[in-house]
Amino acid sequence: MVDRYDASGTVEGQYEPGSNKKVLKNKLGITSTEEMDKAEAQALLAAMQRLLQDFEADQQFTAKDICHMHEEWLGSIYEWAGQYRQVQLSKGEFPFAAANRVPSLMEQYEKEQLAKFTPCDGMSHETLAKAMAECHVEFELIHPFREGNGRVGRIVTTLMALQAGLPPLNYDLLVDERKEDYYAAIQTGLDKNYVPMEELFLEIIKHSLTSS
Repeated sequence: MVDRYDASGTVEGQYEPGSNKKVLKNKLGITSTEEMDKAEAQALLAAMQRLLQDFEADQQFTAKDICHMHEEWLGSIYEWAGQYRQVQLSKGEFPFAAANRVPSLMEQYEKEQLAKFTPCDGMSHETLAKAMAECHVEFELIHPFREGNGRVGRIVTTLMALQAGLPPLNYDLLVDERKEDYYAAIQTGLDKNYVPMEELFLEIIKHSLTSS
């Protein structure tokens, strides 16, 4: 899987003038990828502080909650934050769910994953890893938003871990040395095989506990 998305369609496919089609059209007029990465990172830190106050240990998450998470993070940057995408997305030759199916798939995701696995209070590390793996893989396969799906997926699993009494998770493994394993684990989920992702989350849990 490559690192660039292919998208076509509505306003979500527009780029900021002067960015050489490298930065999506945004409220801040940012044209540099480096500046946008910084803006998104800063917004994410601020959003996590707000979300940690919003969500409860005994809360069952919903699709609406996930849209709220996305809007809390990117609402100051993109007009379409918190809204399901209207464009087709793929990563390399790997296509994500068709845009017109996203609303129904997210409704199904709420019923089959979020309702089943949240809240996570009282879960063992092994049970939590299974819960996070299925929730994360299915969410990433849907890829409901134009931008930020990986990070929103990590917000969800972070909140799940906090519900289970763990410290904030350290995802360095997923974005660094185990990046290709992570992508492969998502694709394996097409066959409802969540074991590779489960093993990654167990590593993340152990790493987070030892580094906290």
